[in-house]
Amino acid sequence: MLIENYTAETRPNREKVITTDFTIIGGGIAGVCAAITAARKGTKTVLIQDRPVLGGNASSEVRLWILGATSHMGNNNRWSREGGVMDEILVENMYRNKEGNAVIFDTILLEKILEEKNITLLLNTAVYDITKKNDTSIESVKAFNSQNSISYTIQSPLFCDASGDGIVAFKAGASFRMGAEKREEFGELFAPDDSYGELLGHSMYFYSKREDFPVKYTAPSFALKDITEIPRYKAIGKDDKGCRFWWFEYGGRKDTIHDTEEIKQELWKVIYGVWDYIKNSGEFEDVDNHTLEWVGTIPGKRESRRFEGLYMIKQQDVIEQQTFDDAIAHGGWAIDLHPADGVYSKLSGCTQWHSKGVYQIPYRTLVSKDIDNLFLAGRIISATHVAFGSTRVMATNGLTAQAVGMAAAICHEKTALPKDLLEPKNLRYLQNELNITGQSIPNFPILTESNLVNSATISASSSLALSEIPFNGEWMSLKLAAAQLLPLKANTNYSFKVLANVTEDTELTVELRSSKKTKNYTPDVILESQKINLKKGEQTVDISFTTSVSEDQYGFVTFLSNDKISLKNSEFRSTGVLSVFNGVNKAVSNNGKQTPPENLGVDTFEFWTPHRRPDGRNIAMEISPAITSFDATNIGNGYVRPWGQANAWTASLADTKPELKIEWDSEKTISEIKLFLDTDYDHPMESTLYGHPEDIVPFCVRNYVIKNNNGDVLFTQKDNHQTINTITLETPIKTTGIRIELEKPLENVPASIFEVFCK
Repeated sequence: MLIENYTAETRPNREKVITTDFTIIGGGIAGVCAAITAARKGTKTVLIQDRPVLGGNASSEVRLWILGATSHMGNNNRWSREGGVMDEILVENMYRNKEGNAVIFDTILLEKILEEKNITLLLNTAVYDITKKNDTSIESVKAFNSQNSISYTIQSPLFCDASGDGIVAFKAGASFRMGAEKREEFGELFAPDDSYGELLGHSMYFYSKREDFPVKYTAPSFALKDITEIPRYKAIGKDDKGCRFWWFEYGGRKDTIHDTEEIKQELWKVIYGVWDYIKNSGEFEDVDNHTLEWVGTIPGKRESRRFEGLYMIKQQDVIEQQTFDDAIAHGGWAIDLHPADGVYSKLSGCTQWHSKGVYQIPYRTLVSKDIDNLFLAGRIISATHVAFGSTRVMATNGLTAQAVGMAAAICHEKTALPKDLLEPKNLRYLQNELNITGQSIPNFPILTESNLVNSATISASSSLALSEIPFNGEWMSLKLAAAQLLPLKANTNYSFKVLANVTEDTELTVELRSSKKTKNYTPDVILESQKINLKKGEQTVDISFTTSVSEDQYGFVTFLSNDKISLKNSEFRSTGVLSVFNGVNKAVSNNGKQTPPENLGVDTFEFWTPHRRPDGRNIAMEISPAITSFDATNIGNGYVRPWGQANAWTASLADTKPELKIEWDSEKTISEIKLFLDTDYDHPMESTLYGHPEDIVPFCVRNYVIKNNNGDVLFTQKDNHQTINTITLETPIKTTGIRIELEKPLENVPASIFEVFCK
């Protein structure tokens, strides 16, 4: 029993001082990815989150799906889903939670953090102040936990602000911006004017469900009374829910930090008024049994402060796909700006302009230009308002934050400051360590000398020679133009045979296309076009191109739309082989072609995008000569996804016992083996609401055994679903070789490995 008598003095809270290697403020997706990355490199990390759950806008408190460069598969960024920890989280979520339950996603994030012994997690803990060692260095942050009434002081040599509003960077005096730059400052032609507004607002969502009995609804007095105050009210659907109402946005004309509570009240007014409209207006049929299941209690913030780093990424860097020596990540979401009046605006809810491919993000955008020991992560990184329209999305935030986590670990290892990693040797080390964990920095492969595999002789039981995509599927109408995306070899003239079913005599237009930039997947170069007369009925169509790509790159065997023609498709699916269509995806402003106004600094081009599984089958065809881009030597080339070529060893479809051999001339000591497998980097894996057709990607190798050259089993894997499998041997072994025996994933899917990394 505790009894404490009255005292005239004020009582202090219990206080706790924590000293650590690295402190991260903010437990959203960025903070989580940074913390896990740093901790796995042995860096003691404190992760401070002011909410009861992790995930920020992706959590069950807000319920926004995570997206990034894949953009709902609505752009030309093939195989661009973010790698590393970000990928690990999304793959795990799809495995356990393909239906997209936000509460389950909370548990996955929490589990990932709790499994790391080097992370100390402080939930419900709000940072409110800092102390400084000197003008340019933070000494500690001060925080309070409202649930346990403990005041914390966390001291460390390195800090990362991933708080969204930048509380630590702000308190430390770091330079920041809020609002839109004028066109003249950076030459950004898409910079908005005052009538559009300078800030993106907040959004809040709701979920509804159908009961098996009638449910009445009486709106609260504060609910919106006149639905026509929402100019786009006719777009409201009675069964829409969650972030399909992303356009329920407000606050872009206000201070999106200090007016947040006022903005939240207005969004509640909208939501409860919209539900009143759905239930009681008489405009909707069959809503008697509908009820509100959940309404957000905190808004999802899009934009507030952006802090100035050693470089500020801008519109031209995104659209023109500028390259950087200090690249540490990629982006690929459209430049996506919203009118400041949000739900009350008569304008479209967003204006999105895409680049032709992914773009690099430099390390300097993550390093404060003013505070020596401060990293920036999440939506506050150093970007103009226009570029922020792309870099702000959560999967991109997670990817860039992984670079922060790795950089912090290297700074800890070397007793260095963030800016010191710009020294070329340190920078290459950072990039390589990131890539070994799956970062896939565009144009930066894993260094050859860091992987023991590259000093070995590599052989396989078979390798795919793609001479046929089997004719075992259904008929696919050419109502939409379609193309088969294939990794072609330079200066090779290919011929194809397809099977067509024609309803009346007509003409088929076939084109061979490629991309101006060899690592893009925008078919903006027509190498050759042919018109072929077809008769009514089923027939084989022979296509021989006399033109070829001049460099190894992906080509598009393109069939222009003609609703009188259907082509046979295939049940065969394989790593690095994909069909795309010139269709629409209104979720990401894709109407088949991007046609911006003049003088906007944005390109005009067509969208050729895949269909989601179980659709999106390949076009059946014979191919001559066979495409031989799937050789076993790919497993040491440093790329862990398709990038210009397939970059994978793929076994023959007929190989029932695929095996990979890695053999050295002399004995090597091996402590770790890492396999990079195919979980379809083209699939966006939205974390909530959307839902997915399977829990394990068809291309992913589930079962395998690793043996040494003597046949001794080193490791056995059953029922794998993850992209990267890291096998850390309890005791390093000495061997002249290893064998990897795989099980073919599915009947129509051959086994595939992108990379094997040994050290």
